[in-house]
Amino acid sequence: MSIWEFANPRRFVHLTDTLLPWTTAGTVLLMGVGLVWGFFFTPDDYAQGSTVKIIFLHVPSAMLAINIWFMMLVTSLVWLVRRHHVSALAAKAAAPIGVTMTLIALFTGAIWGEPMWGTYWAWDPRLTSFMILFVFYLGYIALWAAIEDPDTAADLTSILCIVGSVFAFLSRYAVMFWNQGLHQGASLSLDKADHVANVFYIPLVISIAGFILFFITLVLLRTRSEIHARRISALLARERQG
Repeated sequence: MSIWEFANPRRFVHLTDTLLPWTTAGTVLLMGVGLVWGFFFTPDDYAQGSTVKIIFLHVPSAMLAINIWFMMLVTSLVWLVRRHHVSALAAKAAAPIGVTMTLIALFTGAIWGEPMWGTYWAWDPRLTSFMILFVFYLGYIALWAAIEDPDTAADLTSILCIVGSVFAFLSRYAVMFWNQGLHQGASLSLDKADHVANVFYIPLVISIAGFILFFITLVLLRTRSEIHARRISALLARERQG
């Protein structure tokens, strides 16, 4: 079976019927375990105290904020190259989730950073690129809403997504490009010397897995809703013409 078969809206909806019960159950289980373990059963940090526990919200939301945009980039490119409507609708469905995750990451980052930096905000390279990414998310959503023709909206938002990917990339790698920034390096690393202590690492990984499943569940639901909305619009248009 080819993956392109799921570009058929009917097949995609059928796929969501199969996947959603599993992704929903996995989301509840992993997010529940990860967040409860992280917030209630891990010790305070010797330097940051209990503030460090915000890592279980901040890191997963920040990772998703960036990677959701890359998912939108891939689906937008599929739309531009192959003109599969499901891919364009998936990108549209993912954007509100991405902007929410970006907002959560900015808010929790400010709370986490204030005790360490003495300020809630600094024009650090990663923070600045992350804020610009947030603006791109808002612009992407606004562009979909402003253009009546769905194919034209898909074309223009796909181009915007390509441009915004530069800032998604900078958000991910700004610490490597500009070492003078305040923001710390990655909390998770293949090098054990670089990532957080094991007492935080395991529940953090579980939380990240839960957030990923949460995103998958939401994007499946929202894409299916977009497909149904497109069908209703097409039917109404036919009735008006008839």
